[in-house]
Amino acid sequence: MSLWNIILLLIIIVGIIAIFYVITYNNIITFKLKIDKAEGIIDESLRQKYDAIAKANGMIKKVVTKKDYLKDYIDLKEKRISNYELDRKLTEAMNIIWEVKNDFTELDNKDFNKILKEIKGIDEKLVSCKNYYNRNTADLNKVIRKFPTNLIAKIHRYKIKPFFDGKNMQDAVIDDFKL
Repeated sequence: MSLWNIILLLIIIVGIIAIFYVITYNNIITFKLKIDKAEGIIDESLRQKYDAIAKANGMIKKVVTKKDYLKDYIDLKEKRISNYELDRKLTEAMNIIWEVKNDFTELDNKDFNKILKEIKGIDEKLVSCKNYYNRNTADLNKVIRKFPTNLIAKIHRYKIKPFFDGKNMQDAVIDDFKL
């Protein structure tokens, strides 16, 4: 084999490796962008849900003056909690709102039902975004774990990303999904 053939073979091999590297890196970036976009939509939806619950709380306070049912939930804005925890707390607040609505017929009016309908729409959006987030997170984690794409992920310091609920599927904790 001549020197030119060896050089040409090396150029072809390096070119194939470079193409593989670029394609893999772009796949990782695509998953990260999808995850970031879903995270942004989830964050915005949780804020909208919080605001709608605060509006519902104002209407509840007008009808029920003796007790502040949602005080702990309205104070959530002051606390530093994850989106997952905020989602859980807002779901708890919604359960309380439904109970109060069932107990006080005065709340069965057009404005209050409009807020509840708005929250239902936000919840549907949240469910789809959380599924989209988790699906893309699973795909990204597969790419990060598999050889040889894991080498590219290590070069760029990409790590396994947790799912929306923040649970680490790689640890030894088996009680991750207790309710």
